[in-house]
Amino acid sequence: MAYRFFQSVIVQMKNATDREIGVLDDSGLVLASSELSLIGRRSNVPDADAAEGETYTQGGRTFRKVTGRDSRTVYRVYVDGTDELSRSLCVMASVAIYEAILRYEEKYDKSTLLKNIITDNILPSDTYAHAKELDFSEDTSRGVFLIRLSERSEGLIEAVQAVFPDKYRDFVLSMSETDVVLIKELQASAETKEIQKIVTAIEQALTPRFSVTIGIGAPARNIRELADRYKETQMAIEIGRVFDPDKTVLDYESLGLGRLIYQLPTTLCEMFLSEIFKKNPIDSLDKETLSIIDRFFENNLNISETSRKLFVHRNTLVYRLGKIKKLTGLDLREFDQAIVFKVALMVKKYLDAKKA
Repeated sequence: MAYRFFQSVIVQMKNATDREIGVLDDSGLVLASSELSLIGRRSNVPDADAAEGETYTQGGRTFRKVTGRDSRTVYRVYVDGTDELSRSLCVMASVAIYEAILRYEEKYDKSTLLKNIITDNILPSDTYAHAKELDFSEDTSRGVFLIRLSERSEGLIEAVQAVFPDKYRDFVLSMSETDVVLIKELQASAETKEIQKIVTAIEQALTPRFSVTIGIGAPARNIRELADRYKETQMAIEIGRVFDPDKTVLDYESLGLGRLIYQLPTTLCEMFLSEIFKKNPIDSLDKETLSIIDRFFENNLNISETSRKLFVHRNTLVYRLGKIKKLTGLDLREFDQAIVFKVALMVKKYLDAKKA
């Protein structure tokens, strides 16, 4: 805990004075002291009504109250004696202890721990040690959400924090000028429903002010999985940018073939396209033809439904599909060949994105 930082400060001050200096918790337990034998002992509980930063005397000692940034934990710095020197030493010691608290909180607070975990900036052994120190539950189910601005804008992290204000269960982390990560506790019995509620809450709060894309990872069952889930949110947005550029909510587990294609080497993808389109390259298809193909896939290869949506006669659509077959050698009315064509279109999008 922070007590090690306290003792380091006290030891340094001990070299400058012969006065006894120490730090008590709110129950009177000696956490650090220039007299090592006193550490861990109980002392008289100082006046609980003293204001923050107010110096007062009691029982032959001078005290000053110090709290951390969250104002939850209260410490009292003391110096033996009640004279002006004791007061001055107590003020200096309390300032040094406060700085030690801030350094400790910055290094070991839960948000910093989580940021280090998801960015792989901490060793596994240190992860568990720090989690235990911070009383951070290791096996709680948590959702990981990456909220990315399409363009730089001020106030995103504050807006997300306003939606999820519970700083002891939900954590909002600023990763860059455009990226904010939300790590939120989930009820293990209703993860899917809860994730959807969280996404809806984010969209409703941010959409009026910001243009964002939300990447969702699979639920993290324990603290060990958080880094992988964060990577999933990043991949969800990157893959979605290629295959579903109009979507603003992208779930890694729902990306299907896109996840597989995105991890293939570009040389293998190029070989695949050259083998599939032996007659003519896929680039020979104009935008109108590609639009017809996309609509045909959207309507599950249903000719009648597709012709209705395109406002063309059924026979006209059949003719155009026949023309596509002559150009590519693939008959989109045949399920197996349609699958091959669909994959080829996705591979083409992937290659185009890589070249961009």
